[in-house]
Amino acid sequence: MATIHRADLHPSKLDLVAGWLPNQPWYTGPAGDLERVAACRFDDPAGRVGIETFLVRHADGPIVHTPMTYRDAPLPGAEAYLMGTSEHSVLGTRWVYDACGDPVYAAAVAAAIHTGAGEAEELTVAEDGTTQSRPPLMTVSGSGIPGTPPPAVTRIVDVSAGDPSIITTDSVSLAVVRIVHAGREGNGPALTGRWAALTGKWAAQATPVTLATVVD
Repeated sequence: MATIHRADLHPSKLDLVAGWLPNQPWYTGPAGDLERVAACRFDDPAGRVGIETFLVRHADGPIVHTPMTYRDAPLPGAEAYLMGTSEHSVLGTRWVYDACGDPVYAAAVAAAIHTGAGEAEELTVAEDGTTQSRPPLMTVSGSGIPGTPPPAVTRIVDVSAGDPSIITTDSVSLAVVRIVHAGREGNGPALTGRWAALTGKWAAQATPVTLATVVD
């Protein structure tokens, strides 16, 4: 379960991504203000790290997959993946990372793919402490079989800054799609056919599209 506080965030997630995106070698779209297309959360079993799958776009530009993690302290060795810091009106300073450089994200995606799991249930917490379940803006699903033991990811070994971005960990390698080709299954020549994958869909996208795969 992902617990989400109703709070102000300065700068906002969209502002952080808008400042970060033009500096990425795989992004060739326009710079400027972004809109959120869809989003959902994964659960951190330790309850320390926020993990969000985030899809954005600029005007009529491409849909961009920018998974993010939110931490209450800097992640040692992950300076290259830091999008910036943001002040959360409830939780204080949050260090926001491109999730491809965060082992907690890699572990969550690998587990979802291997076990056939989906997004976390989202529970919002109001200022008075009351809670309410809310539906996610997108759903994701791994292609694996429930009960399959997931790989134990503890550290990131390397990340290639391409599309897809290849995350090499100490137990599994993942290919994370950056530019999402909505409207059809698959995301370009590097990710065609049938694979162990995480797919997603949202209100405007009824056909699941690939967000990440396991690399053999």
